[in-house]
Amino acid sequence: MAGGRRGLVAPQNTFLENIVRRSNDTNFVLGNAQIVDWPIVYSNDGFCKLSGYHRAEVMQKSSTCSFMYGELTDKDMADKVRQTFESYEMNSFEILMYKKNRMPVWFFMKIAPIRNEQDKVVLFLCTFSDITAFKQPIDDDSSKGWGKFARLTRALTSSRGVLQQLAPAVQKGENVHKHSRLAEVLQLGSDILPQYKQETPKTPPHIILHYCLFKTTWDWVILILTFYTAIMVPYNVSFKTKQNNVTWLVVDSIVDVIFLVDIVLNFHTTFVGPAGEVISDPKLIRMNYVKTWFVIDLLSCLPYDVINAFENVDEGISSLFSSLKVVRLLRLGRVARKLDHYIEYGAAVLVLLVCVFGLAAHWLACIWYSIGDYEVIDEDTNSVRMDSWLFLLGETVGTPYRFNASGSGRWEGGPSKDSVYITSLYFTMTSLTSIGFGNIAPNTDGEKIFAVAMMMIGSLLYATIFGNVTTIFQQMYANTNRYHEMLNSVRDFLKLYQVPKGLSERVMDYIVSTWSMSRGIDTEKVLQICPKDMRADICVHLNRKVFKEHPAFRLASDGCLRALAMEFQTVHSAPGDLIFHAGESVDTLCFVVSGSLEVIQDEEVVAILGKGDVFGDVFWKEMTLAQSCANVRALTYCDLHIIKRDALQKVLEFYAAFANHFSRNLLLTYNLRKRVSLLLITLNAQIYYI
Repeated sequence: MAGGRRGLVAPQNTFLENIVRRSNDTNFVLGNAQIVDWPIVYSNDGFCKLSGYHRAEVMQKSSTCSFMYGELTDKDMADKVRQTFESYEMNSFEILMYKKNRMPVWFFMKIAPIRNEQDKVVLFLCTFSDITAFKQPIDDDSSKGWGKFARLTRALTSSRGVLQQLAPAVQKGENVHKHSRLAEVLQLGSDILPQYKQETPKTPPHIILHYCLFKTTWDWVILILTFYTAIMVPYNVSFKTKQNNVTWLVVDSIVDVIFLVDIVLNFHTTFVGPAGEVISDPKLIRMNYVKTWFVIDLLSCLPYDVINAFENVDEGISSLFSSLKVVRLLRLGRVARKLDHYIEYGAAVLVLLVCVFGLAAHWLACIWYSIGDYEVIDEDTNSVRMDSWLFLLGETVGTPYRFNASGSGRWEGGPSKDSVYITSLYFTMTSLTSIGFGNIAPNTDGEKIFAVAMMMIGSLLYATIFGNVTTIFQQMYANTNRYHEMLNSVRDFLKLYQVPKGLSERVMDYIVSTWSMSRGIDTEKVLQICPKDMRADICVHLNRKVFKEHPAFRLASDGCLRALAMEFQTVHSAPGDLIFHAGESVDTLCFVVSGSLEVIQDEEVVAILGKGDVFGDVFWKEMTLAQSCANVRALTYCDLHIIKRDALQKVLEFYAAFANHFSRNLLLTYNLRKRVSLLLITLNAQIYYI
C-alpha cells in the first residue's frame, strides 16, 4: 500500500563508509592529493594498531609515511614511493619502516589515486600489510652464534623474491577465477574504489525501492485483492459454495498467484530501518520479512479453493479447507499496519473506516445465515422449525421449505442464496446502526444470543467509527499530526520568503531526517520531567558511547561522569551541513558518534573525520577563545555529542584529579585553532604558497 516513509535518501558522500566496509581487513591511510607532501586526512584503526601511532599523531603528516622511515629504510625505494605520488599513479612497494617504538617492520605498501566526479585526483589511498614473516632468516649453520641484531639485518637484506607471493596475480597478467575480499581490496582496481563525491544511495539491481511507482501501484492492487478476499472468504465458508464455477475458480487462482508473487517481491523490497535509513541489503531484507509477515502471507496464499473444488474430495476435508480459507483474513493486518501513513488524508481514512464497517456487517451477515441454516432443519426429527428466520423469509418471498417424500426424502426449497444474503446484510446493517426495524427478528435461542452479541459489537463500532473519529485520531496520532503541521509550517515559511530551491531542499531534508532520528520527541522536555538523579542516569546512558570509546574518561568517577553527561548535547546533522564556519568562535568540543565529516581549509580537504574522532579546541590548555581556521561539513548523516567550553571548564575545575587525566589522554583528531600550512599543487606543476 502506498504512503510509506521514503526514508533518508538525500545525496550524501559515503566514500569513507564504503572504504571502511570494503577494506575492513586492511590497514590504510588517506592523503590529500591536492596539497604538497600529500598530508594524511584519515587513518583507520588497523593502521594505528599496526604502526603504534594514535590517529591524532599521524594527521597532517605525509601520506608517504616518511615519518616512519629509519636508518635501514631503502632510500631508492623511498624515492620511488614519492615519485608514484607525484605522478598520480597506482603502484606497490616492499619497504622497511619503523613503528612508533622504533621496531623495524617490512611493509607491503600499495598506493592508489581516488578521483571525484570531475575525474580529478583528490585523495590517495595507501594500504599496508606486515610481511616481516616472509623476511625472517632461516636458522642454518651459517647463522649460529649470531646476535639478534645480526639476524635481523640478514632478514632485512635477504632475497625479496618471496614477496612476489603477495603481489596480485592480475598485475602479472594471470587469470584468477576467485579472489578473497582482501585480495580484491589490495588490488585497488577502479571498479573496487568508490569516488569521492555526493551520490544518492544505490540499491542492488534486483532490489525494489519501497516508494517507487511500481511498488506503490502493486501495493494498491494487493490492498484491493485483500478486501476482495475479506469479502469472498466468509461468504464461501458460510454458504458452502464449492467453487465448481470455472470463472470464479480461475479468478481465485489468479488471486493466489498474485499473493505468491507478492511474497517474492517482499523478499526484494527495501524497508525503512529504525534510524530512518533505507535498508537495501538483501540479507537484512530477508531477515526482516521472515520475522514479520512471511508466515501470515504464506498461509494466506495457499490454494484452498483449488483443493476444495475437486468432486472426489471428502466432505470433512472439504469443510476443513473451507475453514482454513479464513486465514487469509490475517492479511488485513497489513492494512492496519500502514493505516497511520494515511492519517494526513482525512477523506481516505473515513473511506477506509466506512469500508471496515461494511466489512464487519458482511461478516456478521454470513454468521447470521450460518445460524439460520443450521437451525432451520432439525436433522433428528426431520422437521422444519417454523420460528426460524429462514423459514419465515421463505414464506414471505413465496419459496417455502417443502418435504420431498417421493424423491430424496429430505427438505427442499427455501429462499435463494442471493435473497438470503441481501436479507442477512440488511438485518446486520440495521442492527449495527440502530436497534433494527423488527421486520426481521431473532426468534430462536441461537438467533437471540447472536443478536445480543451483534448489538454490543454494533454499539462499539458505531461509537468508535462514527462518533469519535476526530478524538480517537487526535489521541492516537497526535505525534504524526504534529509532524505534518510542522512540515506545513516550514513549507509555508519557505514559500513566503522565497527561499532558494537548493536551500529549501536542505531544510526539508534536515527536518525529515531529524524527525526520523528523534521521532519528534523533545529530549529536554522529557528530561525536565525526571528528577535530577534520574536525569543524570539517563544522560550517562545517552552518552555511553563517548565515555566508553575515549580513554580520557576511563578514570572519571561516577559523580564526574554524571556531571559531564548533564552538560553533553546530541546534534544530528544532514549531508552538507556546516558544523563550524571558518572565522567563527570554537566554543564547542565535538565527539563523532556516527557518520563522517570533512574539514576544509582554503577550499582543500585537510581532514576526514569519522566515528570515534574528536574535533574542536583544547579549551583546558588555552586562555583565549579561538577562531576556527577551517570549515567542518557533514558528508553523511551524522550524530555528534557536543559539550560547550564553559560547561566543560566548570566540570574540570571542580574535579581537579580528573582534569589532569583528561588533559593528558584526550587527543584531538583535528584542532580547529591551528591553521595547516598548505602548499597547493596546480596541474602544470607550478607551486603556490598560501
